[in-house]
Amino acid sequence: MTYTPQDALALTPIAYTRSCFRDKFGVPRQPGLTRFARADLVIEAPFDREDAFRGLETASHLWLTFQFHEAVREDWRPVVRPPRLGGNRKMGVFASRSPFRPNSLGLSVVRNEGLCRKGNRLVLQISDHDLIEGTPILDIKPYLPFSDSLPEATLGWADTPPTERLPVAFLDDATAQLQRLPEDQYPDLRALIEDVVSYDPRPSFRRGREEDRIYGAHLYDLNVRFRFVHDPSGERVEVLTVC
Repeated sequence: MTYTPQDALALTPIAYTRSCFRDKFGVPRQPGLTRFARADLVIEAPFDREDAFRGLETASHLWLTFQFHEAVREDWRPVVRPPRLGGNRKMGVFASRSPFRPNSLGLSVVRNEGLCRKGNRLVLQISDHDLIEGTPILDIKPYLPFSDSLPEATLGWADTPPTERLPVAFLDDATAQLQRLPEDQYPDLRALIEDVVSYDPRPSFRRGREEDRIYGAHLYDLNVRFRFVHDPSGERVEVLTVC
């Protein structure tokens, strides 16, 4: 059999993601922005052999290479508008972390929560992630602190983590609904909701605007409905329902 360069491009997913984030709206724009996001990476055959993960339990964090499967496009554009720049400035796609890329590949550091069996499936549990439901995982590697952490690295337009967060208020209906949900099925759900909405998941052109629109984010199998409220003291988020 003759090997060709095209063979190297035939990537087979190692796993598929079962995520608390069911669609793109509301997903943190980078991993690590919420400590309460959890997911299962369901390992596919023939990779579902525990030997292939021997020693991974010593790694606190992992590199995941994945596909932005909902951002795959036949055509690509050389420039994008990063949300961190307010959506008003254009940057080259290779100078950004936009999901709309020629090969639709993503790279994230996540927290390793351990390997286990769920039924007859081998599952790698993770947290602190930014993956939506169904994300194909193409590779898993341990994060190496001595080489992967470079405190002196700079980018210029996104050197520091986002710190601006809106205050969040849970209205009575939302609070009552949260109290009725089982904690083991929805771990740290209130904290996850607060992280998701406080960073303002709206498109950049809608931020800071006074509007009556009600938004929804799908977390687990729930629809979280919320709105942005302006008053003399500033802007806040009100969580209306969780059902």
